[in-house]
Amino acid sequence: MEIPLTPLEFARRARRLYPDREAVVDGDLRTTYREFFDRCDRWSAALQRLGVKPGDRVATIAPNTHAQLEAFYAVPQIGAVVVPINYRLIPDDFAYIINHSGSRIVCVHSDYLDAVDGIRDQLPHVEHFVAFEGHKDGWLDYEATIAATAPDFARPPIAEGDLIAINYTSGTTARPKGVMITHRNAYLNVLGTLAHHPMHPGDRYLWTLPMFHANGWTFVWIVTARGATHVCLRRVEPRVIFDVMNREGVTLFCSAPTVLISLANAPEDLRRTAPRGIRLFTAGAPPAAATIERIEGDLGWHITQVYGLTETAPFITICEELPEHAHLSPPARAVIKARQGVELVSSGELMVVLGNGEEVPHDGQTMGEIVVRGNVVMKGYFNDPEATEKAMGDGWFHTGDAAVVHPDGYVEIRDRIKDVIISGGENISTVEVEGVLLRHPAVQEVAIVGMPHEKWGEAPHAFVVVRPGASVTEDELRQFARANLAHFKAPQWISLVPELPKTATGKIQKYVLRGNRAAIATQ
Repeated sequence: MEIPLTPLEFARRARRLYPDREAVVDGDLRTTYREFFDRCDRWSAALQRLGVKPGDRVATIAPNTHAQLEAFYAVPQIGAVVVPINYRLIPDDFAYIINHSGSRIVCVHSDYLDAVDGIRDQLPHVEHFVAFEGHKDGWLDYEATIAATAPDFARPPIAEGDLIAINYTSGTTARPKGVMITHRNAYLNVLGTLAHHPMHPGDRYLWTLPMFHANGWTFVWIVTARGATHVCLRRVEPRVIFDVMNREGVTLFCSAPTVLISLANAPEDLRRTAPRGIRLFTAGAPPAAATIERIEGDLGWHITQVYGLTETAPFITICEELPEHAHLSPPARAVIKARQGVELVSSGELMVVLGNGEEVPHDGQTMGEIVVRGNVVMKGYFNDPEATEKAMGDGWFHTGDAAVVHPDGYVEIRDRIKDVIISGGENISTVEVEGVLLRHPAVQEVAIVGMPHEKWGEAPHAFVVVRPGASVTEDELRQFARANLAHFKAPQWISLVPELPKTATGKIQKYVLRGNRAAIATQ
């Protein structure tokens, strides 16, 4: 007997086994799994009465709230497709994504009602605007609608190849692309994650990672699958994070390295309040070994690095810890943990290949591109067959990430292919240079980009954010780099800057640093 592979099966199980366990905490709101799924069912019924049919798209613009979480169940269980939009984008981006996805319903948190009202005349196909929170003329009241609707929706048949979500890429240099994720993609990412990193019903997961980001790395369904508790967090600030961790007994969270850097560099009196033993996933950019060592050493937390992309639902690899790693010194163990690791058991096949398609030798030196094929790879880009063909037309999804493979089979990203610096015929990994500079005690953040050089063609330029209360000169940093790197890899230029330009998901915008060198504000 076969049944479709879908995260909705995790909801069925949690409803049956954990009805009285605490499911969601969002400020003063606390719901059990019975109450949570009752709310989801009521919203499903309301959506059907608004005319939503299988295959229709429902967009959301909201931070990590209970209503945003409910959308990941209420929308898919009526066969519709959730389109979680990055709320940090500008209204023009909202309009593009809503129109490109063909969303018929748009659900918006109170902070963004005015922004969406300002683009209403650009959204001709939207039939209903729903206020998740707040009240405004011309908007349906989410809470009032749920309260007035019986949980008696019609459950349609769902195939595992049906879309569960369309996630839009960050679109830093072009219009964002809509990544089509199927029920099967999401289901197998959940199982693969849990196979490598088990959870249990006593876990309490803190929502520091935006739910809109690749469906919260599928933790919107992972947490429910294990009957654990979703602890919603609307503002990602170190003081708020540490406070909620202590108050709610948090055991687990996910974050990009930029958030880890902010936590590692929080004031000492604040770091002292950090509960020990927290487990966390990090992904989104290669974390430096120095950051991992500091988080684990100073805060007593346990970091697991995962790697993937929105297009891979999102995890491809996990830095799996082996028994032989246990005897390593903390710095040596951090170096291993900074690698992207090995395939998840459910993700499919991954290789690092040269331009001719041959696999690179496992020597930890030869760089190639990460390509992958398997269960978690997207169905394609929504309404964009040309981009789909370019990314995966040969049967492999091409990630654009340059990496090496070590003799133990562990993959390590060295750069985005477009960011590799070729200086005097030598390849320089910006990630490697950044990792060295992050070991300097005065450095909080750093980005390395290639800049034109009269003699070498290109050379590294370092943009450095200094830790609060610390001081360092450009020459001191240059000498530190030369003492810890081959000299041709050391930055030719160093600029001290108050902050680094980042995308709405926290990734450093290196194209801004390269293209606007003269415009970067320095300290």
